[in-house]
Amino acid sequence: MPAEWEPHEATWISWPHPEGSSFPGAGAYQRVLPTFAKMVAALAESEIVRINVKDAEQEKVVRSLLNGAPPERIEFFHVPTDEPWCRDHGPIFLTRKRDPKLAAVDFGFNAWGYKLSPFENDDAAPTAICEKLGVRVFDNGDFIFEGGSIDVNGRGTALTTESCLLNPNRNPNLSRSEIEQQLHDYLGVKKVLWLGDGIEGDDTDGHVDDITRFVSEDTVITVVEEDEEDPNFEPLQNNLNRLQDMTLLDGRPLQVVKLPMPSRIVREGQRLPASYANFYIANTVVLMPAYHDTNDAWALAVLKEAFPTRKIVPIDCRELIWGLGAFHCLTQQQPVV
Repeated sequence: MPAEWEPHEATWISWPHPEGSSFPGAGAYQRVLPTFAKMVAALAESEIVRINVKDAEQEKVVRSLLNGAPPERIEFFHVPTDEPWCRDHGPIFLTRKRDPKLAAVDFGFNAWGYKLSPFENDDAAPTAICEKLGVRVFDNGDFIFEGGSIDVNGRGTALTTESCLLNPNRNPNLSRSEIEQQLHDYLGVKKVLWLGDGIEGDDTDGHVDDITRFVSEDTVITVVEEDEEDPNFEPLQNNLNRLQDMTLLDGRPLQVVKLPMPSRIVREGQRLPASYANFYIANTVVLMPAYHDTNDAWALAVLKEAFPTRKIVPIDCRELIWGLGAFHCLTQQQPVV
């Protein structure tokens, strides 16, 4: 599995549905659509955007919403999905050194431990996408796994969390070492760096893409909470301490850069998993979740330093985060081969 900053042929997203579960409540679906349109327009500056829609009727509706994006950079695929979180239900694309062709893995998907229903379309999406692309797919449906639960440096090392991959609602019969073997066999991972818990409000049981991300082969960005009274303070400090003791596959120490957390966001009594770590690295741009928060500028400065050759594009995610995810959760990169 290549690193996210390596060249992409395209970025995949799955368009949401008004009848879906991700944006409940009166008007929530309509209010989030401008955020999706801004995301697509920013991505289209960088690369082809491939959008999963249910059918021709939905394609027509979505096209009408994307009049700010160059149509020659937008491609539609009639692949029905249940929810829009393509990072978790989409194929994980691979490159093969011995055979320079694109491949992908179709892992099993159970909606983050049976938290939403239905999820049958999401579970079937990877193979459906690969069939349309003519890409070889390796079926590993017996292993429940979401793309947001890991982050890789493209050189054999992966980040993940114990709270997610060791959760009994995924693969209760597999040990830590057996899960590591799955990542080795299907993604080429040779070393797994285990963090502890994720952030409050994250219904994925602690996906790593909300807390710690590789930004180069030897460097990670990790979120920290400055308020000692916040429930996120202790788990994020624990993760920071772990990271500072970690080494890469070749024994080099991991370089760690701190990223702030936005202020607490609560809606209808629920803490939402707002995090600046849920950015997405495209070929020429980085999509940054923004929250109309005083720490937006700090996060922007950190990402500018991490990605000096890319344009950092902050987009307001206050409506999107009601779906409990941001830009990394919505996207899946298709690498160049």
